[in-house]
Amino acid sequence: MFTIGEFSKFCCISARMLRHYDHIGLLHPAATDEQNGYRYYDSSQIPTFQRIEKLKRYGFSLAEIKRLLTLTEAELNIQILLQYERVKEQAASLTETLTCMERDISHFKEGITMNRNYHIIVMNTPEQRVFSVKRTIAIRARDIHGLISDLMAQAKERGLHRTGPCQLVYMGSEFNEDMMEVEAQLQVAEAHPDTKLLPDSLSVTTIHQGPLEEIHTGYQAICQYLDEHPEYQLTGISIERYLKDETMVSSAEELETAILFPVIKA
Repeated sequence: MFTIGEFSKFCCISARMLRHYDHIGLLHPAATDEQNGYRYYDSSQIPTFQRIEKLKRYGFSLAEIKRLLTLTEAELNIQILLQYERVKEQAASLTETLTCMERDISHFKEGITMNRNYHIIVMNTPEQRVFSVKRTIAIRARDIHGLISDLMAQAKERGLHRTGPCQLVYMGSEFNEDMMEVEAQLQVAEAHPDTKLLPDSLSVTTIHQGPLEEIHTGYQAICQYLDEHPEYQLTGISIERYLKDETMVSSAEELETAILFPVIKA
């Protein structure tokens, strides 16, 4: 048996943290002196301690770890696999954030303002024949790119030939970046059972140049334009048209995306 101080040295953890583990029911001492309350540990507890520390490194909270320690080995492995996918998603999100920050830091070092200027126009969009795929996705650049790649592959399988850019139509009544129904569309030449005709329409539009992660500034520019021009009333859902997609450029800064909002003039 070892005192709490001795055991803390073997485990490279503070005695204070061992007391906390005991208090929350995560790792109790092997024995406690009834007279003085001193805690004692033995070497048989080291595997449990090692598992606790490993699960902490995996990103589980102490409350979660307490529950995980009650699971069978097979059940625990499933939870670790699920946590792995969550951590991968967090890592990808952090990578996107770092890329955005590095880009902005580079810009202000070069004296480039972070505020974008958008040229808003009202234009007639001609009738289009499109092949489309509906999906519910997270509204993130990598998910959008993945959907567009799938759209292109399915069009190729059907022998359809592209005649214009891909575009994404947001189907929901409100924005939800974590889960939203969208329709990816590709302008094609051939009539096919899986294609449809989109009628001509009037749209308020602008072009966003740069990463999709920053496209919200273009939407906000259109919002301001519509507020200043009340003669135009929204009649449909927004469209992102990828004029220069990732297959055409060497960097995200070169991407060009048209934002269109169908309107009528009162």
